[in-house]
Amino acid sequence: MKRATIYLDEDLHRALKLKSVEADQSISHLVNDAIRTTLTEDLEDLSDVENRTKEKTVSYEDFLKELKSRGQI
Repeated sequence: MKRATIYLDEDLHRALKLKSVEADQSISHLVNDAIRTTLTEDLEDLSDVENRTKEKTVSYEDFLKELKSRGQI
């Protein structure tokens, strides 16, 4: 485990302390868990973006024309 110094807004720190007591977990554990969750979400987002780059691009104008031709607008 590596030691780090972070600066938190006072209200965030208070909320974190309260959650720490409520969950019976250390602040370090909660922060590590939040960072892991964020990094996992980022990885999923990057994967989604990579998958979407293979999709056909449609202009806004063409999309509106398509909707109109289908009677949806």
